[in-house]
Amino acid sequence: MADIHTLTRRLQRPADSKIILCVSDGLGGLPLEPGGRTELETARTPNLDALAQRGVTGLSIPVLPGIAPGSGPGHLGLFGYDPLEYEIGRGVLEALGIDFDLGPDDVAIRGNFCTVDDAGRITDRRAGRIASEIGAALCEKLDRIDIPGVEVFVRHVREYRLVIVFRAPGLGGQVDDTDPQRTGVPPLDPKPRDEASRRTAEICRQFIDRAREILKDDAPANLLTLRGIARRPPIPSFEEVYGTRPAAIAVYPMYRGLARLVGMDVLDAGSTLDDQMDCLQRHWADYDFFFVHYKYTDSTGEDGNFDAKVQRIEELDAAIPRMTELKPDVLIVTGDHSTPAKMKSHSGHPVPTLLVSDLCRFDGSASFGESVCRIGELGHFEARFLMLQALAHAGRLEKYGA
Repeated sequence: MADIHTLTRRLQRPADSKIILCVSDGLGGLPLEPGGRTELETARTPNLDALAQRGVTGLSIPVLPGIAPGSGPGHLGLFGYDPLEYEIGRGVLEALGIDFDLGPDDVAIRGNFCTVDDAGRITDRRAGRIASEIGAALCEKLDRIDIPGVEVFVRHVREYRLVIVFRAPGLGGQVDDTDPQRTGVPPLDPKPRDEASRRTAEICRQFIDRAREILKDDAPANLLTLRGIARRPPIPSFEEVYGTRPAAIAVYPMYRGLARLVGMDVLDAGSTLDDQMDCLQRHWADYDFFFVHYKYTDSTGEDGNFDAKVQRIEELDAAIPRMTELKPDVLIVTGDHSTPAKMKSHSGHPVPTLLVSDLCRFDGSASFGESVCRIGELGHFEARFLMLQALAHAGRLEKYGA
């Protein structure tokens, strides 16, 4: 298939139009019982439903049918980057999200504090979601770990999450995660996937051994798992491939890192959804593409809390008027993947997607939910094509061919 970015570079048309891409993380869901309603269909969403009546709906496929994506691939697809071509390690995204300046000799790792029992089995993969001040103090202790021939950096991110960076010449970034993604079993060994990463895997083992000794009396955070072990890859900038001035309004570091990776300006978004809306309004004249990220539909889904996810969707709906009053030429509401509370995890289910523009054909949608989106005008489509729809509805693409 032809490179989409080569095409968008050719077809860019200057315009004054503005686009908002609002990503409700893990938006898609499942009914708790067959024939029931999903979280999105259960929520009271008068503002999203009104938008659906003005726009078009569909279901996006983040990677490939049935594949449950991580947040990195899910967002890269929405940004128009083929997630199978651009495989970005979560450690890189977390490091960029806290403004860590990754160099050419760096391998970045996302760490999760966890709880293990006396037999070394994981009993809580997130260490009870410890408070950020506890996590920060533990990171200060781990930052003193010394491994010969390697610079080690440990930085706190948020709650139970941290970033570890190993700096040394020639380190490979192809090492398997140590998080088994379930409880009742010990962490996995860091295994290299290529010869160049053997030394990196050994450094990971040494780090974990030292951390086990340092954290042994710090339950519930008495160990950590390593995820997304990777180097920073080259990637074309969003502005170059789409001809827009992009800005990101995200609270969580990982999503700020995703935006920074593709060259978006990452704005000070505060800590609440109201803060994010204030930021959007404050910078409305400065940019023409805005990525707005909302986290809590994902975390409540992962917790298996159906009612809490419904509530979070309703909170997002209440913020919609603050976006529409700015009169964006295109407003898209979607998710990077589905996180059904019934499954307590990311899933491969297609994601509800809503696009509103004065150039929409309209499709008769009366509300915004999975069942309606299944028969909407956008159809079932790969998420990496969503940016083409955004640009087209914003009048930012020239005609292709004679």
